Amino acid sequence: MANLEQNQEYEWIERVKSEGAVPLLEPNHCPNGWSSPPGDVFMVRGPEYLKTKAKIPGGDYLLKPLGFDWIKGPTKISELLNNPKNRVRRALEDACSKGHKPFVWAFNLQVPSKDNYSAVAYFVALEPIQEDSLINQFLKGDDGFRNSRLKLIANIVNGPWIVRKAVGEQAICIIGRALTCKYSVGENFVEVDIDIGSSMVANAIVHLAFGYLTTLTVDLAFLIEGQTESELPEKILGAVRFSELDAASAGQLELPSEGSDGNLQSSLPTRFWKSIGQGFSHLIHPGAQENGSISGASHANDAADADANKP
Repeated sequence: MANLEQNQEYEWIERVKSEGAVPLLEPNHCPNGWSSPPGDVFMVRGPEYLKTKAKIPGGDYLLKPLGFDWIKGPTKISELLNNPKNRVRRALEDACSKGHKPFVWAFNLQVPSKDNYSAVAYFVALEPIQEDSLINQFLKGDDGFRNSRLKLIANIVNGPWIVRKAVGEQAICIIGRALTCKYSVGENFVEVDIDIGSSMVANAIVHLAFGYLTTLTVDLAFLIEGQTESELPEKILGAVRFSELDAASAGQLELPSEGSDGNLQSSLPTRFWKSIGQGFSHLIHPGAQENGSISGASHANDAADADANKP
């Protein structure tokens, strides 16, 4: 009976994995698809990091991979899991109706472009969240705490030299210090909408990379930064690899049009060329820092970080 219940619990996960616009494939060969890379390809803060600055391989993930969406819409895509018609939200509600208690995480990378692309990675926790865990602090904390802790590690596994040079060997940033993030927290999910266009340098790097999209293999890991000895070693929440994506493969998402988003999108080409003029040197030498934002981020972000770090 226990095995039957476990199989039923995993069945909905396998269904979600297989339903996206691009397929789930093997990590070593996933053209125009996605996969879950091994955790050891990422380096995270080790147990003695505060004393020695030593990092260790990431190891096992805290969450299970659930799915990946490569989608586009008439406006910037956000709050996917607040939409009852969203495919992952429907699957989640169905699982909960059968007595399961999963908790879903969604990281929505909003790509600055006229076609409003989003790359969305979904992960799921099947065990109850521990009260004294860093995850629980993140979920119950305010946006200031979340912005100061949510970390992204990006690896360019394969791609042209210019993109690898722009991103670096392993780019690391505290997402909320570099980019505008919107958090949607529900009873059984959390979604982070990450506006890449909110940073001139990130915007320019992504525009550069988008031109080579069909030749790129990218690994992205999400984790909550450990800042005290009791929070180390760091553990990766989850990671996704996408490879050689074709823009034409993106699924079409119909959303109600909003004027504010339209105004933002119409300004993106101008912002892009300004970012090229003001920050091209940062593309060649980005210098992403372990504790900082993306190098060369806008003055507004720098000022906000300075205020946040005042005692």
